[in-house]
Amino acid sequence: MRPKCFPDGKKAKRWSRSHGCKQRFEAERGGPAIACSPTPISRLLGSESEPDQAAHCTDGEERGPRRHPGCWKMLTVAMCMALLGCLQAQELRGHVSVILLGATGDLARKYLWQGLFQLYLDEAGKDYSFSFHGAALTSTKQGQAFIAKVLESLSCPEDVAPDRCAELKGQFQRLSAYRHLATSEDYMALSKDIEAQVQHGGLREAGRIFYFSVPPFAYADIARNINSSCRPGPGAWLRVVLEKPFGHDHLSAQQLATELGGFFREEEMYRVDHYLGKQAVAQILPFRDQNRKALDGLWSRHHVERVEIIMKETVDAEGRTSFYEEYGVIRDVLQNHLTEVLTLVAMELPHNISSSESVLQHKLRAFRALRGLQKGSAVLGQYQAYSEQVRREQQKPDSFRSLTPTFAGVLVHMDNLRWEGVPFILMSGKALDERVGYVRILFRNQAYCVQNDEHWVADQSQCLPRQIVFYIGHGELGSPAVLVSRNLFRPSLPSESWKGLGARPGLRLFGRPLSDFYAYRPVREQDAYSVLISRIFHGRKDSFVTTENLLASWGFWTPLLDSLAHEVPRLYPGGAENGHLLDFEFSGAQLYFSQRQPERLVPGPGPAPMPSGFQVLKAKYRESPLISAWPEELIAKLADDIEATAVRAVRRFGTFHLALSGGSSPVPLFQQLATRHYGFPWAHTHLWLVDERCVPLWDPESNFQHLQTHLLQHVRVPYYNIHPMPVHLHQRLCAEEDQGAQTYASEISALVANSSFDLVLLGMGADGHTASLFPQSPSGLDGEQLVVLTESPSRPFQRMSLSLPLINRARKVAVLVMGRVKREITMLVSRVGHEPKKWPISGVLPSSGQLVWYMDYEAFLG
Repeated sequence: MRPKCFPDGKKAKRWSRSHGCKQRFEAERGGPAIACSPTPISRLLGSESEPDQAAHCTDGEERGPRRHPGCWKMLTVAMCMALLGCLQAQELRGHVSVILLGATGDLARKYLWQGLFQLYLDEAGKDYSFSFHGAALTSTKQGQAFIAKVLESLSCPEDVAPDRCAELKGQFQRLSAYRHLATSEDYMALSKDIEAQVQHGGLREAGRIFYFSVPPFAYADIARNINSSCRPGPGAWLRVVLEKPFGHDHLSAQQLATELGGFFREEEMYRVDHYLGKQAVAQILPFRDQNRKALDGLWSRHHVERVEIIMKETVDAEGRTSFYEEYGVIRDVLQNHLTEVLTLVAMELPHNISSSESVLQHKLRAFRALRGLQKGSAVLGQYQAYSEQVRREQQKPDSFRSLTPTFAGVLVHMDNLRWEGVPFILMSGKALDERVGYVRILFRNQAYCVQNDEHWVADQSQCLPRQIVFYIGHGELGSPAVLVSRNLFRPSLPSESWKGLGARPGLRLFGRPLSDFYAYRPVREQDAYSVLISRIFHGRKDSFVTTENLLASWGFWTPLLDSLAHEVPRLYPGGAENGHLLDFEFSGAQLYFSQRQPERLVPGPGPAPMPSGFQVLKAKYRESPLISAWPEELIAKLADDIEATAVRAVRRFGTFHLALSGGSSPVPLFQQLATRHYGFPWAHTHLWLVDERCVPLWDPESNFQHLQTHLLQHVRVPYYNIHPMPVHLHQRLCAEEDQGAQTYASEISALVANSSFDLVLLGMGADGHTASLFPQSPSGLDGEQLVVLTESPSRPFQRMSLSLPLINRARKVAVLVMGRVKREITMLVSRVGHEPKKWPISGVLPSSGQLVWYMDYEAFLG
């Protein structure tokens, strides 16, 4: 049995833990006196035969038996062993050094010093001792004056008595110091000072926390200095805390992650998204866990109508336009804060939410289930004064007009069984009518109530809206809250941290009185940074952004950001004057403003808007019909034409046989068909491939995989109507002896009347190839073969393709050509004759069908 050791017996608290003695230091002055609880001397001496016990002895007082001759010897041994036990117990206590880099900055002044003080309030007198080092490039004198002023302004929670607060505040001030950190020598000196402090106090170093409250461009130099000169010794941990932005797009985030990964291990890095520390957000997973029984049947596409994740601000970007011009609202809020919240709502709930590893794995799966965004998934706005603010703050010319959005609404869908078809609406903006943040899960309502709504009772009527709201803060309530409709279920929340929200007569939220909800608020409100700093100290990685999750998020958002780079945002006046100007609606995967943009009678400064309202242009190209438009209108027109052809074919023949080519051009078409064409006769449609790369069907480069990802998993096509090319037979790829081409040709002959597809969709490569029929390659350009193996000039070299004679049997052939890179080949092919060996696309001419060209303006006009 290890002795229970503690300082001054009058002031100390002592308790036992399963691993042995612990100490609690509360002595206000002097060194700790040793006090040991009774311990059997026989056990100390290693003998069970001696019945005597040493009595309690403290502060040199002599107590105990004097009658036996060996008593003093035994007492001496007992005291030595007790002292040794106390010293061993003392070694269990660790020292933590917190180094705040950028300690004189705004974030540190407003939040971080207060968060560190809260950490000290929570942990003082427990298992660890602390020292706090404020570090910056500011001179020592200025830095010390700044830190002293900040420390004086710190406050305690309301439940801490003023005298106790003053005492703890004084202790924290004595433990905090400023130092100038710039060179590797400075970091080495810091490390030596920490080691000396630990050694002088007879302590064991538990770990070091470095909080990077500095711009990302400074990360590399600081990381290098910490890694080379200021790591703790063996047995102590290192935690490095990083503030956003974590890159500007996927590439820059990858570069930054790689750079930091050269200095720190993944488990050492804590990327902060302060939204994860907000109490309502931090309650999402515990709420789902504590109410599993009630939510298991509700938390899915069968019952959820939509999810809204909202952050509105009344302030504008004045004074921050240099940052905002680089990032804008999507990068500043949606890519990080709102996407992190989305994953907490949408992820599968782990069996054990206290396992950081399990939570992070499930979050990553949620990221990977996000369906790719397209330009039509977003609406953008900009408050009217923004461009003028940029011109003034950044000395731009009077003609400058910014395209940076200060408002964005984005429609997100998940590609999994739980959330298929459920819209997730993410919205944030500056200069709006109110400051508020919330997550609202609105449930479907399939009830009809015969009585007038005056007779509806909140906890009984199923006709009232059913919703769960995680109210992040501000707004009408003014504090974090969890709200559950009374006609849904009575939720369970931990009573030690959440309490019922008092009545607020006249207050209405989301169109309903507060009395319609079971409403709860935190027992004690905490700042998000205080919450996160505590979780850093306790090593709770699930409250932070891992490298994998970061890159998955940027991988999701970067394509949309690229597509919107030149989009002109809708102007709005700001505040209450916005009216309904920013209201938006959604249909399928498309988002659009409810009100049309007012016409500008007098042109404003800056570039003219893109001519996205131009009508579809109809003309001739190579003696065949040509349809040209901007990309979105072109894709919409082609999708409409394909659906019309399908409906006619099904009405006439009972089936529709559609052959689709691969590549990137058809992807927007697949997405359009999947999300906007609910009248498409998919149940009677057979889908064939025009060509395929010789890779397994699950390979990301497979044309079939593209078709599966962007179309098949979103529509209801009978599996026996889907016909992938047999490129992978007998564990080999496109082997001649496996006769895959002949097998596909036989399948076509057996199912397609006269081997004449109802519609074949082709593309045109920059070298004039179509399908996988390439210039200077004789395969498939003529002859009797319906399906052929070909060689591509680029990887993967082996391909399987429909032959030109089979393509020309089709009733209709559509050729889709998009992008400025196709302008040159478009001009060239317009002048050549029938030369399929040089330009395979020139050989496309249906013998008894129709050929139609679909080109966007960039490909057609340049």
